[in-house]
Amino acid sequence: MRKAAGRSWTWGAGRAGSRATLRKRDLDAFGIDLSPGMIDVARRDQSGVRFDIGSMTDLTLADASVTGLVAWYSLIHIPDGAISSVLTHFRRVLRPGGPLLLSFHVGDASKLKTEGYGGHPMKVHVHRRQHDQMIEWLNEAGFAVETHKTLTSAESKLGGIILARRQP
Repeated sequence: MRKAAGRSWTWGAGRAGSRATLRKRDLDAFGIDLSPGMIDVARRDQSGVRFDIGSMTDLTLADASVTGLVAWYSLIHIPDGAISSVLTHFRRVLRPGGPLLLSFHVGDASKLKTEGYGGHPMKVHVHRRQHDQMIEWLNEAGFAVETHKTLTSAESKLGGIILARRQP
């Protein structure tokens, strides 16, 4: 297999296995997360893959520097008013035509989560959204949605998945 040109990156600790899958396909995958604790988990569980501390709201990656992006249950922590900015960053760093795969909790309410991930105390808002709203935000940010689904998974009783591409 040839090494793909460019880089792909994702958010979080790699529990969805996306980085491992990309590495098996000989892609230069790396992960970014805001939480140093999540980065520690990712480095422990996904050896050989680069993980950096960073933020979706202030990406320091170069324009058109990645070939694909996975945001797996990451936007759930971004308030509605900041989604457009995050998607604009995603579009900026993706190459034209580059895929964006994202997942989210489907629903209409937000809640404050005070415990999770091994019983550790936390204070994080979890935002649930509808497909129509996510698709509208993606279109406004310059993405073309190819497909979307609702499903049940280990991450969510009612989860949404959207595959979109950066428009030129």
